Amino acid sequence: MGNAESAVVQKRLTRFRPEERPVIDGVFNKLVSGGGGASEAPGKAITLQMLQSSMGSVTSDSLVRRVFHCLCSIDPELAAPAFGKTNQHPAPQVNREQLVIFLADALRGTAEERAPLILVMSQYPSGTAAAVTCEQVAQFVQDLISAVVQILINRGRLDGWTPEKMADSSVGVKVLAEHLCCELKPSDQGSCDVSCLEDWIFRTPQVSLYLEMLADEGLSISLSSSPPPKLLPPCRETPWNQLNSLLDIPTLMFLAPQVPDGYSAPWRLAFSTQVHGESFTRMMASLTRGGPSLLLIKDTKGHIFGGFASHTWELKPQFQGDSRCFLFSVFPTMRVYTATGYNEHFMYLNQHQQTMPNGLGMGGQHEYFGLWLDSDFGRGHSRARPKCTTYGSPQLSGDEDFTLDSMEVWHVGKPPKSEEDEEEEGKKSILFVDPEVQALMEMTGKTLHSEGLREPEED
Repeated sequence: MGNAESAVVQKRLTRFRPEERPVIDGVFNKLVSGGGGASEAPGKAITLQMLQSSMGSVTSDSLVRRVFHCLCSIDPELAAPAFGKTNQHPAPQVNREQLVIFLADALRGTAEERAPLILVMSQYPSGTAAAVTCEQVAQFVQDLISAVVQILINRGRLDGWTPEKMADSSVGVKVLAEHLCCELKPSDQGSCDVSCLEDWIFRTPQVSLYLEMLADEGLSISLSSSPPPKLLPPCRETPWNQLNSLLDIPTLMFLAPQVPDGYSAPWRLAFSTQVHGESFTRMMASLTRGGPSLLLIKDTKGHIFGGFASHTWELKPQFQGDSRCFLFSVFPTMRVYTATGYNEHFMYLNQHQQTMPNGLGMGGQHEYFGLWLDSDFGRGHSRARPKCTTYGSPQLSGDEDFTLDSMEVWHVGKPPKSEEDEEEEGKKSILFVDPEVQALMEMTGKTLHSEGLREPEED
């Protein structure tokens, strides 16, 4: 880059490692040369058409125009978008300094530096005023989430998920955007200025993550020191040829971070009314093996909700589970309701009892569960007046007493060890299992006679 560039731009470049700076420097040349990476021609600048050519495969035209509007508004002297030019449209070209400032703030910036970018992108096409409405931010966030979904699909990062056999992502995009924007704290006049957005970005890390993906993937930067973020858990052992799942990609992006081991442990379909029929016994069999599970229920009013169970369910007339359990809703709103500490009524599963409720429950108390599915399987309830005592959740279903439309059970944790595995572990000497004991024996001069005589463990 030339010596005439501002000190602010040079400072922005120091956020990147030495080996990354040529990559950032080359983005401008790649855009102006149509992807060929040729050296910069004198007086060349990025146009909207050039940006559309680069980003159009993974983002909507609306979002490309938002990004271009933001790039044009950046004042290299301020190293930020210039506000208050509501009657003066930005120049329809982008120079190298503007691009570097945008990339540095989008990829490595603080909440304070990212807030002006989001404010201007939310305003498109109405200028560069100093504040926006919550509705404008929500529309921008919808475009941003849609781009992330397209990136996951187009870049082959679905890890076993099959979008064409899942629910409509456009619905999930709107609901996830509403969930993220519910954290906004606008002024009394209902507007959001830079300080409001800064606070929101700080408390809602997904916004920064999605913005980074937009800049990195949309412009095909691929910094070697920054591996692609993992937004979806792996999916395994799922009969997609028989299934049309209640899940969609944005709902997965919402639920996976809430679940322990949500990104590392594979999600495995254990039960579906569509695949296995409406059988409480069959569903119960799937719950009592396989480890932690996530229940997803759709009622006949269209509400979709469920619960996470932190370990394998046991069939017994007592409450079970621990404070890692939670309830959630994913339509018409996305919310998670964690343990309040009021009681320990986390999970309940019972059948064929004369004096105790027969069915599956989470939270609350007998006959008044936060989530209840009766053992006859067609009926359930979600009672909360005003909140479930165990999870603090409101009524999750459309009606307090609901009729089941469909249901899925997903195993979402590491599978429990088989009896054979536990038996094999029991045969191992403590000297073989505990490396600290081995080290202590060696320090005291003791010989480990069994070392080298054991069969090597399989990788």
